[in-house]
Amino acid sequence: MGTATYEEICGAFSPNVTSDEARAAAAPGAALRVTLASLLALTTALGFGGNLVVCLVVYRRPAMRSAINLLLATLAFSDMALAASCAAPDAVSVAAGAWPFGEAACRVSTALFWLLAAEGVAVLLVISADRFLIIVRRRDTLTPRRAKAVIAASWAASLAVSLPAAVGWPTVESPPRAPRCVLSYPPAGGSRAYAAAATTAVFFAPFAAMLYAYLRILNAVRRNAARVHNHPAGLCPSRAGKPGLAGLQTLSRLNADVSFKTRAFATVLTLFGVCAACFAPCAAHVLLSACSRAFYCGASFYAASAWVLWLAYLKAALNPVVYYWRIGKFRRACGELAPQLFRSLPASVFPGRARGRVRPSAVYVCGESQSAL
Repeated sequence: MGTATYEEICGAFSPNVTSDEARAAAAPGAALRVTLASLLALTTALGFGGNLVVCLVVYRRPAMRSAINLLLATLAFSDMALAASCAAPDAVSVAAGAWPFGEAACRVSTALFWLLAAEGVAVLLVISADRFLIIVRRRDTLTPRRAKAVIAASWAASLAVSLPAAVGWPTVESPPRAPRCVLSYPPAGGSRAYAAAATTAVFFAPFAAMLYAYLRILNAVRRNAARVHNHPAGLCPSRAGKPGLAGLQTLSRLNADVSFKTRAFATVLTLFGVCAACFAPCAAHVLLSACSRAFYCGASFYAASAWVLWLAYLKAALNPVVYYWRIGKFRRACGELAPQLFRSLPASVFPGRARGRVRPSAVYVCGESQSAL
């Protein structure tokens, strides 16, 4: 699948071993394959099903198609597509012990992985920037039309990152010690340059920007909370010395504002933590595979690749859990989509069903003064 095979690249590590012997020695054990294939299959099912529900919740309710909801739906779609188009074939590959789909599918699978991973990170970056503007700069400028334009631009940028792998540059192959197609360790420096550029564009640069934004947001939230808590009871900050009902109402609104912003930011920060924990090992693995022949040809390459791969796909399964855990309106919307069989269960099983129909609104609401996930 490239200018050099696995045996040609790694022959120096075992010059007296034939090609067939090398592949036989590299083959993972059956127990490891079954375990990893089962985990990948479970992750695929959870990632596809959970994110499909998120997309349906936004699609079926026009009132929920706010700017941030569109971004969340795009994030869910990229995770769902990642589970269906990459995690599922990789589960088959792990179970079979080798990549069974051919050279063209190898390149396409690698390109799709980069495309969908980059899109998920790009959307999270946009959501983080929106939180930064609202909380730190007090500017709410993201409209649905602008969100659609940003989404289109993010897909174009993600496609630019992934396209080289689809057209055959750099070298992509499925070595005997890897559960999927990877950037091979190259005799030349093409894969190294691409690996460095891709991981910087998809992981290191966006996550550095998001980390900076979150530190600024934390400082702003802390200052806002201190400002509210330092006001005497019954006094409005703009009406000092004028106690009364108006002061109490204003102070209540300030407390609600800080509470809304803190909860919304906590949800975004949780998504960031999940994404960072799942993708950081993957980024390091890509760089090591392209830059270190000792790692690429080492006996532990398969196990390391498989666990890193599963961790990267785990993000797609965990994000819907975060939505359900952190977003009350999303929980209630999921209840409305539940099958009729579950609706017929006693109210004690689903306490939320006893409540009235919720007002249609965004799963993720953004405003200049209030915002909540």
